[in-house]
Parts: sequence; C-alpha cells; structure tokens
Amino acid sequence: MEKESTRVEVSRRIEAPANSVFEILASPSRHQEFDGSGMLRAALDEGLISGVGETFTLKMHRFGRDYEMINHVVAFDANHLIEWQPSPGDVETAGGDGSRVGVASGYSWGYQLVEDGGTGTVVTEFFDCGTEENRWILEQDDGRWINGSNSVTVSMTKTLELLAGALTKKL
Repeated sequence: MEKESTRVEVSRRIEAPANSVFEILASPSRHQEFDGSGMLRAALDEGLISGVGETFTLKMHRFGRDYEMINHVVAFDANHLIEWQPSPGDVETAGGDGSRVGVASGYSWGYQLVEDGGTGTVVTEFFDCGTEENRWILEQDDGRWINGSNSVTVSMTKTLELLAGALTKKL
C-alpha cells in the first residue's frame, strides 16, 4: 500500500529575484503583509532570521481567540529554503499543559525558492505534517483546522499572491 503524503504545497512564479523574495520571508515583521490565512496579527520579533535554531514569535487569531506561536527554524539556506516548526506560545494553546509551551509541534511550514530565468523565482509554500500520525491535521475539515475558514491550499495560493504584491511594491 502506498503511503499518503504528509506534505501539501502550492507554487507560483514571482517576477523578482530570489534574494528579494527571501529577504521578505526571513523578516517575521513582514509576514502579516502576505498572510493568506488572515490569522496573523503581528510579529513580536523585529530582526531577520539568519539560521537554523533561531525562533520567532507571531501573534495569531483563529476560531475567535488570540494566541501566540513560537516558531523554531529547522531549515535555512539563504535565498533557497526557510522552514519552521510552530509551538504553542501559551498554556491555553498548549491544551492546558504548561510543559508543552515552546515545544515544537512536529509539523512545519516553509518556503522553497528556485530562480527562474534570472528575473523571476518559483516560490513554493509548503506545509508538512511531519509524520503519518499527524496527517489528521490536513484531513480535518479539508485542512481548515490549520487556517480557520479556508482550506490550506486556498490560503497558500492567497499567500503567494500577496507575497508577489508585496514584492511588486518593493521593486
């Protein structure tokens, strides 16, 4: 029997060089500009992400409540790849278990960039459940468990559209 993928991804060609795209992705304070889910409220960190092992915290809103997520950078290759694993930033988000605050969830979000023709970049946003046991995250309510009202692929498509717009303003 073939294993089902634990990864969902959406790609878009953006008319900007990879370093310009990556600069925005590595800046948590800019993530709200291209959040296609509508859940991100603010970044609590101003600096740029520069490597694996760093964390950044985002203020979020979903299902009628505000919360924080601490994101652990697990992959970083400047201008090519950035990936992080979220963790609950407060006791309520950790299901009432304070020992789970700050502990990575086992699933990840990220972006892969491939230069395309010198003037453009194919940007792929991905969500990976990490394990087959976490596949329920994608299956519950057609992925809306992750993003509230939209399926994960709808939100990713909107995210990449907004990212392209943010880059057009910058260039």
